[in-house]
Amino acid sequence: MSSDHSAVELTPVQLAVIESVAPHMRHNPYDSYAVLRDAGPFVPGPHDMHLVTRHHEAQTIMQDPRWSHAEEPQLLHGDSDVELPGSFLWMEPPDHTRLRGLVSKAFTARTISGMRERAERLVDDLLAKMLAERDVDLLDALAYPLPLTMVCDLLGVPADAHEHVREISTAIARGLDPDVLLSPDELAARTAAVYAFLDFFGELAEERRKSPREDLITALVQADDAGAKLTSTELLGTLLILVVAGHETTVNLIGNGVLALIRNPDEFERLRAYPELCEPAVDEVLRYDAPVHLTTRTAHDDITIAGRTFAPGDAVIVLLASANRDPLAFPDADRFDIARYARGRKSERHLSFGLGLHYCLGAPLARLEMQVVLRAITERVATMTLLEEPPYRPNVVVRGMSQLRVRLESR
Repeated sequence: MSSDHSAVELTPVQLAVIESVAPHMRHNPYDSYAVLRDAGPFVPGPHDMHLVTRHHEAQTIMQDPRWSHAEEPQLLHGDSDVELPGSFLWMEPPDHTRLRGLVSKAFTARTISGMRERAERLVDDLLAKMLAERDVDLLDALAYPLPLTMVCDLLGVPADAHEHVREISTAIARGLDPDVLLSPDELAARTAAVYAFLDFFGELAEERRKSPREDLITALVQADDAGAKLTSTELLGTLLILVVAGHETTVNLIGNGVLALIRNPDEFERLRAYPELCEPAVDEVLRYDAPVHLTTRTAHDDITIAGRTFAPGDAVIVLLASANRDPLAFPDADRFDIARYARGRKSERHLSFGLGLHYCLGAPLARLEMQVVLRAITERVATMTLLEEPPYRPNVVVRGMSQLRVRLESR
């Protein structure tokens, strides 16, 4: 590489750091992750932060409450001209406990189980249309409408507003990346999307105050458990993370899972022969090609891990997707094995839903939606063929394709 006519030689590790977040490498950041893991569990990264590359160290940090997630907005978006409304995602106890407790009532095992029939009907309808067309963009035809409809139904968003919510959410999801990686147009789009989100959901919340319904927005507006009522900022911040995390990540989960089956036809045949593997296959998709690739943590104490001591205020970037491919934790880590998490087999847990205080609240719903998709595909689809190599969005944090053109044949 050269700059100002003077050659600058980068080491392989420095190059891997750059390529692990480079837009042109979003189709395959895993080779860069391998270089970083080989360099050690902690690799110097941007802004005096270290990249956490391996599973053991990542798991240790994420399980330790002395590592905080609250500083992420400042770490990644310190110069932003718009402040993303506060969410329990970026809080620590006691506020985190209070807000998460309110929202968790919508994600009980009983509630999620009751949503299965709705998910199955949706997938049946969407898949029938796809099989009739044969050549489709699977993201537009299935991966977006399923989780978007499910989360909007849960919240109480009118059906005619779903596309508006999708557009807002897409811009905000891109804006979750570090500001330094965003163009001026992308920063402006995020700002516009945040204001559009605040306007739309602010009006919807006000409507629910006046005319309550059986939906999550009403429940949050009315929340008053032992003084646990949400402020307006907390309410909108909570809704923002539910909308963005509630469907953008599942879009990528579905797309990544289908792509993995297409590229590993033996595993697709195995899944069709043993449909009971649909449930553990979801965890393998999450491990093999995670929808979310990184998160941050900041030390709130002197902490020593793997011989390195971190002082209070030291921050790290946890490379979740790298940890999930760590051969020290997962035998044959680069192989897609739908039975890796099958009953009777022992395997390290993947980190795609996080750990500890910030374990993903929507994990049961995401699992349900992916299970329903896998079962429907194994029952109704004979073959899936890529029509072209899928392009990827430039997103680093919430990584996924922008299109997945496939040809489907009915069984």
